[in-house]
Amino acid sequence: MARLSSRLLHTTHPRLESSANSPRGPPVTLTNILASGTPPAVQVASITPAGIYLEDGLHLTGACIFLEGKVFLWDPPPSVSDWRREHMEVFEVAVPRPEILILGTGADLAHPPPSINSYLTELGIQLDVMSTRNACSTYNLLAEEGRRVAAALVPLTPRPWSRAAIKAP
Repeated sequence: MARLSSRLLHTTHPRLESSANSPRGPPVTLTNILASGTPPAVQVASITPAGIYLEDGLHLTGACIFLEGKVFLWDPPPSVSDWRREHMEVFEVAVPRPEILILGTGADLAHPPPSINSYLTELGIQLDVMSTRNACSTYNLLAEEGRRVAAALVPLTPRPWSRAAIKAP
């Protein structure tokens, strides 16, 4: 009978004193070694039924696309099964194109038509489909790692963007 080894893990106790004159020295500053120095321009802080909240304070109530550190309003049909190639054409003109597109389909996972995946594959973009809550977390992680990632997100409670009437002068 194999004997299991019981090995204790080493842990370091947190510093209780934060004074530079403390016998333990100045407080420790943690650094993200995976980050490129500056955080990505677009990071999701939270997602609720009221919309998507970004780290910079922006509140998005409708569908949006995160691409190259920018936020674009997106107006896809309410049903994922009605999405077509033209709803993804923004990725055709993006330079450089993202490696990965994280597609958040709302509160529940819903697969888009196969033509969407084929179109993005032709463009050299890998498609990952998931619920919007999971898509936001995955996007934040990949963006912080410095990956060329984009996200197309439908909020948990889909709302169309209101279109303002444009009046000619």
